[in-house]
Amino acid sequence: MKSIFVRVVLVCSILFSCSSATEEIIDNETGEIVNVALNRQATGSSANDLLSADSFKKMVVEIAFIKGYEPTITAKNNFKNFITNRTNKPEGIEFVTKEIPTTGKTEYSLNEVVDIEKEYRTKYNSGATIAVWVLFIDGKSSNDKSSSSILGSAYWNTSFVIYEETIHGLSDGTFEPDRSLLESSVINHEFGHILGLTNLGTNLQSDHEDAEHPKHCNEEDCLMYWAAETSQGIGNMLSGGSVPTLDAQCLADLKANGGK
Repeated sequence: MKSIFVRVVLVCSILFSCSSATEEIIDNETGEIVNVALNRQATGSSANDLLSADSFKKMVVEIAFIKGYEPTITAKNNFKNFITNRTNKPEGIEFVTKEIPTTGKTEYSLNEVVDIEKEYRTKYNSGATIAVWVLFIDGKSSNDKSSSSILGSAYWNTSFVIYEETIHGLSDGTFEPDRSLLESSVINHEFGHILGLTNLGTNLQSDHEDAEHPKHCNEEDCLMYWAAETSQGIGNMLSGGSVPTLDAQCLADLKANGGK
């Protein structure tokens, strides 16, 4: 079995500053003027907006992928179910899926991932709709090491990237996890971070942040447990053939911040 070493990267102010200025575009569908800078803030800072119906009644998820690297139907359905089960959006969850051109690169820095988002993202917060961007990319992270591979990175308040080529190399082989299972686990974990877990914009209701692995839950069976980022951990978490779920403490955090 190939070693699966997952490392989730939460990046904003470390690699590039989050925007606080106004950068306006016109929404082609509604004709409204939208400030794209509102979708370029620190990871976790929009947790309440994503979870509650106070400001946004609907969520649109823009899934962009490079040809050959579209996530499985099962993974997309699992992701939509995860969002529906955790957030209060009375006007629904909409998925918009589109193919974008390859860049010809074999690896990507997070700055290059951001450049792709700036070029191809079309959905931003508008009216009562909050927008999320997910990119499935045809290369590895430039931060990969010989002993570790990054499968996903949450880097803004409504943005994350999945290194789909790396996932392809670590799934669907003999003694390897099913691709949709691995995809679903990484996608849901990343989305959990932009929902503010753990202690990343959604306040703790109990003491369950792992002191040795900040912004992760200390419960071994939880989707947000740090061991999901190690070869042994992810293997154990997927051995039952199902996507890891949030434990009671993480669920309590989300409910206290406007979620279900």
